[in-house]
Amino acid sequence: MPDPILVSHLVHFGAFEVDLRSAELRKHGLKLKIQEQPFQVLAMLLEHPGQVVTREELHKKLWPADTFVDFEHGLNAAINKLREALGDSADNPRFVETLHRRGYRFIAPVETMGAQGGAPAVAPTPSSPIPVAAMSPSPTVGAVREPLPGAQRRRRVPLRMIAAGSGVAVVIVAVLLALNVASLRDRVLRAVGAVREPPLQIQSIAVLPLANLSGDPAQEYFADGMTDELITVLGQIEALRVISRTSVMLYKGVKKPLPQIARELNVGAVVEGTVLRSGNRVRISAQLIQANPEKHLWAESYERDLGDVLALQSEVAGAIANEIKIKVTPQEQARLASARPANPDAHEAYLKGRFYWNLRTEEGVKKSMEYFQQAIDKDPGYALAYAGLADSYILLGEWNFTAPKETYPRAEAAALKALEMDETLGEAHVSLGAARRDYDWDWVGAEKEFKRALELNPGYATAHQWYAEYLSAMGRHNEALAEAKRAQELDPLSPIINAYEGMVFFNAHRYDEAIAQLRNTLELNAGFYPAHYYLGVAYEQEERYAEAISEYQKAIALQPGDRRLSLSLACVYAAEGNRAEAVSILSQMEQLSMRRYVPSYTMALAYAALGDTDRAFARLEKAYEHREIELVFLKVYPPNDRLRSDRRFHDLLHRMNFPP
Repeated sequence: MPDPILVSHLVHFGAFEVDLRSAELRKHGLKLKIQEQPFQVLAMLLEHPGQVVTREELHKKLWPADTFVDFEHGLNAAINKLREALGDSADNPRFVETLHRRGYRFIAPVETMGAQGGAPAVAPTPSSPIPVAAMSPSPTVGAVREPLPGAQRRRRVPLRMIAAGSGVAVVIVAVLLALNVASLRDRVLRAVGAVREPPLQIQSIAVLPLANLSGDPAQEYFADGMTDELITVLGQIEALRVISRTSVMLYKGVKKPLPQIARELNVGAVVEGTVLRSGNRVRISAQLIQANPEKHLWAESYERDLGDVLALQSEVAGAIANEIKIKVTPQEQARLASARPANPDAHEAYLKGRFYWNLRTEEGVKKSMEYFQQAIDKDPGYALAYAGLADSYILLGEWNFTAPKETYPRAEAAALKALEMDETLGEAHVSLGAARRDYDWDWVGAEKEFKRALELNPGYATAHQWYAEYLSAMGRHNEALAEAKRAQELDPLSPIINAYEGMVFFNAHRYDEAIAQLRNTLELNAGFYPAHYYLGVAYEQEERYAEAISEYQKAIALQPGDRRLSLSLACVYAAEGNRAEAVSILSQMEQLSMRRYVPSYTMALAYAALGDTDRAFARLEKAYEHREIELVFLKVYPPNDRLRSDRRFHDLLHRMNFPP
């Protein structure tokens, strides 16, 4: 086998970091659980990136000659557990490729840090040739040179041989320079300043939370709002990938080196700064820092009246785009320059509304609606406030906080009002698309709105997420997965975006990948109850009933008010044959539904699991009457397989306007 390429104990690829010394695997800085043998396999593959590591070589590494073990079964299990930890797939590998009957190969670009803190080096992959430095006899920074054997350490060489050798070396170097072999001429000329470095190319950035310099904790909403708006404005530039709010807010108050943050978020540069509000004036100071190598690129301070704060955000965004030489289209330039003055009181109420909306709790969403309405009262022509109100109604409906009939028509009305005032608001198009998908079942109209939103704001992660849900519901699984992955690239640490990617896999009947993605989501946030719920659904479909019950119970403990979770327990009890427990839960929910809203769709699934098809369809009719959001996935949701052969199921699809 070839000698190992890596010379460092720290290895990076994608969102992952491997510490070969401490045997730790981390994703976005968070430690992942991985057993010893899968980690040994990963370590061996990383030592030889882009090269085939045979099954026999892995066998010798993992199991010494005197160990008796079912080698084939043991190695397959280790590879499967490694892929599960990485969220990888044997069919469409991003990291570990299988070469039939031969072995395995690590195919992703690998970055190592020199042992002495030197610059990172990218290890070769099948699509990237070995760097010149790796072929050179000179040691790279951080590499450990082996001592020469004793007989070769010192040897006197006659002077005439040195002279002759020097002459030959000069001729060889001259030939190499003339032919520009391995770009040697360019590198030499660049080193002496004869060739200018290529212009800076940064295609991805993260705007870190702006620090509140007011000294008043009550002003945090204002600093967070300024961060949000700068992200939104920069996100309108299609050529630039801008990390979304959810991910960057995790770094608020966190003291980490900027290159590390950039590496965890997979960006080329970061923006950091401060905001100070005093009376009716606001000052923003921002600086742009290249991540690798770390280099200060630009810094500026801006001071304006509160009424000009939207124009201020556009000015900062334009300065950043100009500094990193990113392509901005004429249409994008026009949108950046079109920010109108804002009523200061209305804008302040809007920022408070967004602050509470981002809490994503029932109480927070309802509080946000009060502030959005205040903003509208202070400035009836404020389109952003109407867009915020539409988003609030959408969340109330999506999370079953309120019956859909009470929220979605209001969401649609608010979104249309916002677009009547400003057709270029991407957020309003997304809300309108969600209302037309979830409530109107206007599939053509919904897709039109999602596409328009992404045209106006290609960096809006929620737009990609909600469009992915639409595509998944239509059965367009490959397109759905592409949109879900784009949302994750823009907001890599968002639990809801990561969880919904798992559900896209689930609806495509790719259960193993769904389970791996949902486990990764829980590594990000173990207290995120939707991920436990979705994981329970995936386990149930795989007939892993004990694990499904455990996940549902965890979700119920975290969110006891969501009645879908108890009904899901009824589903799994029915599926495993525990009819008494399933019937008991259903009886309680039937009684509760006489007094308050209980989702009928999940009740239908529980009756279907019990084999009571008539009651299942009676409850589906109730769900149809209430226009419950889960019906959007009626066509593709795997648990519905129990009902697909019934003509009533196809009649329901027809009434919901699903395309054939």
